[in-house]
Amino acid sequence: MSRDNGTATVEFVWLSILLLVPFVYILVAVFDAQRASYGVSTASRSAARAFLQAPDVASGEQRARLAARVALDDQGLPAASVQITCLPSPADCLQPGSSVRVVVRTTQQLPLTPSALGSQLGGITVDSTHTQPYGTFRRER
Repeated sequence: MSRDNGTATVEFVWLSILLLVPFVYILVAVFDAQRASYGVSTASRSAARAFLQAPDVASGEQRARLAARVALDDQGLPAASVQITCLPSPADCLQPGSSVRVVVRTTQQLPLTPSALGSQLGGITVDSTHTQPYGTFRRER
């Protein structure tokens, strides 16, 4: 009589678990990267629009950073760097025909990474650039 009765089921279950766990981890990591990508894209677009609606450059930068923070918080993302550049030159900011370029960059940590191992363990850096024109035909305030 053979002693191998039922071992195929046990082997199938263990093999399924060993293959399923890494697959699920990879899926979660890809979904986190996609969420981060969507978040920084929305943040850069919102920041550019908020900047152009401001009456001056100083309040524009404050509004842009706040709009980016709200968009990132909506996706549950960590703090990001926000760089605002006026085109064609900083002196031409908020003038008809000018544009503003906003770059938002953040690092999304890999899922289930213990903080005891350090923050430099692994992450995916995601950035987005959005350029918004001020508009040639705008009403004077």
